[in-house]
Amino acid sequence: MLLILIVVVFAIMGFVVSRRLKSKFKKYSQTPLQANLSGKEIAELMLADHGIHNVTVNCVEGKLSDHYNPQNRTVNLSPDVYYGRNAAATAVSAHECGHAVQHAQAYTWLNLRSTLVPIQNASGKILNVVLIASLFGGLALFNLPLQVVGVVVVGAYGMITLFTLVTLPVEFDASRRALAWVQDRNIVTPAEYAMSKDALKWAAMTYVVAALASLATLAYYASIFFGGRD
Repeated sequence: MLLILIVVVFAIMGFVVSRRLKSKFKKYSQTPLQANLSGKEIAELMLADHGIHNVTVNCVEGKLSDHYNPQNRTVNLSPDVYYGRNAAATAVSAHECGHAVQHAQAYTWLNLRSTLVPIQNASGKILNVVLIASLFGGLALFNLPLQVVGVVVVGAYGMITLFTLVTLPVEFDASRRALAWVQDRNIVTPAEYAMSKDALKWAAMTYVVAALASLATLAYYASIFFGGRD
């Protein structure tokens, strides 16, 4: 029951933050940027200002699907951001370029997160195998002691939780770089800067909720297997 409560509570929190984020982006997308630059133009300008010439700016399908891909060095912007000329598009575009700057400067937390990606993926697969095996009696079939199962589950979920925690400084730093650059470059007016900052704050909250949910779930599993609970 406690696990269900944790899932429900953080699902509600995630829903509220997601709705708030979409509301903010919709609101700030309706205010034209005084500099009249598109998200694509802002991205290219920020990359050039940081001496980055090996990163491509692409338009990808989806809404709020924006991301930086370190594998192929691409800044991928959704149509609303790629073509948008407003505070919301400015914030997202500059934020994703903030990740490209982190990559170019070998930012420690980004490097650590990249290292954790395959480990996190493997941990997720391990948890899926344990879940499926437990549903169909596989764990009993192999006669595995509860503590062994606990070590596997807690270890795997611990790696996933570590990934969500490492993601926080990466995302906050990218926003910090983005906001500093748009302000120093006079891309935005004071009012537009406030909008961009507010939009990025709510985007960051999605990662905060994910990290808290992962921590709570990890604590639950640890208490179940190693806390003397049934």
